[in-house]
Amino acid sequence: MQKAVLLAALCALGKAAPKEPKWQWSRHWHPGCASPSATPTVPAELAYECINTVPFNQSAAVALMVSMRPYIDWQTTIEYLEDPPAEYAAKVQAPYDFYANWDRIYQNVMDGNYASEYAFGFDLYRLFQMAHDGHFVYYPDSVTLIFSFGRTTPLVSVSSDGTSIPEVYVYSDVLDASFGNITYTPSPLAMIDGENSTEWLLNFSQYGSLQDPDALWNNMFYILAQVSLGSSGTGAGTFAGGGRGRWIYPGPCTNLTFANGTTTTNDNFARVQVPFDGITSGEDIYQAYFVPPADELGDAESLATMTTMSMTASSTSSSATSTSTIPAPGYPSPLVREMNNLNSGYFLDGAGYDDVAVLVVPSFVGATEDEIPFQSVNTYTINQAVAQNKSKLIIDVSANGGGTILQGYDLFKQLFPHILPYGATRFRAHEALDLIGQEVSYFSGLVPRSLGTNETVQDWVSTFFNYRTDADVNYEPFDSWAEKFGPHAYGPDPDNFTSLIRWNLSDVLTPDNSGGIDVSGYLNRTNITAQPFAAENIVIVYDGYCASTCTIFSELMRQQAGVKTIALGGQPNRDIIQAVGGVKGTNDFPWSYVLSAAEFPFDYQYLHSADYYNDTALGDYNDLAILRSTAAVINSRDGIRQGDESQLPLQFRYEPADCRIYYTPEMAVDETAVWKTVADTAFNGVSHCVAGTYGNTSGTYLHKRGGSRKKHAVRRELDFAQHYASLQGVWTGMDGVTLGGDAIMYP
Repeated sequence: MQKAVLLAALCALGKAAPKEPKWQWSRHWHPGCASPSATPTVPAELAYECINTVPFNQSAAVALMVSMRPYIDWQTTIEYLEDPPAEYAAKVQAPYDFYANWDRIYQNVMDGNYASEYAFGFDLYRLFQMAHDGHFVYYPDSVTLIFSFGRTTPLVSVSSDGTSIPEVYVYSDVLDASFGNITYTPSPLAMIDGENSTEWLLNFSQYGSLQDPDALWNNMFYILAQVSLGSSGTGAGTFAGGGRGRWIYPGPCTNLTFANGTTTTNDNFARVQVPFDGITSGEDIYQAYFVPPADELGDAESLATMTTMSMTASSTSSSATSTSTIPAPGYPSPLVREMNNLNSGYFLDGAGYDDVAVLVVPSFVGATEDEIPFQSVNTYTINQAVAQNKSKLIIDVSANGGGTILQGYDLFKQLFPHILPYGATRFRAHEALDLIGQEVSYFSGLVPRSLGTNETVQDWVSTFFNYRTDADVNYEPFDSWAEKFGPHAYGPDPDNFTSLIRWNLSDVLTPDNSGGIDVSGYLNRTNITAQPFAAENIVIVYDGYCASTCTIFSELMRQQAGVKTIALGGQPNRDIIQAVGGVKGTNDFPWSYVLSAAEFPFDYQYLHSADYYNDTALGDYNDLAILRSTAAVINSRDGIRQGDESQLPLQFRYEPADCRIYYTPEMAVDETAVWKTVADTAFNGVSHCVAGTYGNTSGTYLHKRGGSRKKHAVRRELDFAQHYASLQGVWTGMDGVTLGGDAIMYP
């Protein structure tokens, strides 16, 4: 049987025979629709009804939640989520009691209250998602493995002139109008599914992973920087089914009503992500995809090996400028670019812009084969800018969900080689962490601290669990694991945390934690000594989607170097907004890595026996929760600001940007319109700020060009066809994202 017929038969189970051949929908099977990898699609309603035929397994659900519980001990922010600072609660996210919701779900499981495995899984998914922490993630298999959902109509939020309140449009209308392909004037959205469009979108945005409301708003829409990352980004926006939008059932169709009275209805779709060969019932799906094979249960060694290898594999020297199939519509020809569009360099042209270089950094890598090319692109762009007398630098971190921690440090050190990065962090101090640290630290004292030793040995010696890794808050070595572990009590309902730690950038094992690079200014890159740009001649521009390593880089640039920031877009108001809208935790650990660490004392037993460890918190870990998910990560480290005696995690600080600029239709189509608008404001005395200021220290901006805002037309050489191809071919699937125990936010 064809897969479509099998799936149709499955969806029909448990239903009375319809009068119409509703379930004979092989005609609805669309191989490759809206996907670059020929993933078949079906109507969203049928997929939703299909997944809800999978029966709820109560005993397995109990076992799953028991398996999950030990991993949550590593999450650093749960107490703060329940009782956050007042400003965070008022401007970012309301208090969230994770454990109260955990207990509610567990009680529902015990009472057998779930009608399907999907209903249980979606409750678990939302349990984590509602924390709005891109490092605190659990993707149940029942929600994320079989189907993902999408809409066919990406949207965009733009101000017509850069000063009026932004309105929401269908992206293709804005695109067509920008290229002069239509005779009508695009009309903004008035309603979605019969509800005021602004209210609908504000509510839907909360399904996203970001914390900041304006960043969540932006991430619903088509943004060129996200599209440039292909499947590593959030596609055409969460509204269209990119990023976290792909896990939210959108209903059978979406009705759009425009301000001019026009109404259109578009069918929604689902991507079928697994084979349905041999599947004839909901029970078959459960047995095929939700029951881990017996030979995988308890196989912590293989999970640990996979994780460790992904974190520490050697970098390759692949070309930084090789061609890529990832579409990047709206971008000009680069001076240089990394092959997967992870970073690139540009020089602006035209009067008033010939001294401006642009470094585009929509990612901080996270895949070891890209580490050295990524560093090289940054170095080449900076060196060429200096050589060609470019005195101004725009750093565009739009869409940056993070990556390798030390790449953020490296870029900072390339720009400010004379500043020692602060970057203090801490772990939550709990029994399992303490026992692992004791055993790893003892073991590490028995072997040389050098590159070139046994790979597995080297990987453990270089970890946080060895007290010899890292420096203390004063940038001095720790004397023992006990000194590093603490614990120290902080927080609204005081919790225990480790001592503050800082990266020792001179450590010989730095390449083990950096994907193979030496941080500029250290080890084999001590030749990086000259500051290429004055701090006042650098500006960082954001779309709010800045998380993980991006926030580490931003903290260094803003707090230690004094670089100013411009935030784009935001909700339809005139308020100042934050630049950084994603998770500000400084390290995520995949649960598979946590499990490998929990297994370490059992494997080596230098300090205690396996029987001893079985009676501790370490005896509670197993891999069932990992095998029942497509992603499971924990925020293992908080970032702490220099001089903050309260040790408030950066995650809970509200920090407005220096200036807010609205997106315009041109900026939604042509990235150079973004950069020239930013250059006008930061360097040329023509402020486009709708909130905040960007100027001299008195707050009075000197308008060198008379103060009128300059509107930047769409470049004639833009490839219109490439834009439309991206609308059809960019989405966020299960590929393209690397989680390696670094600082990457799961989209």
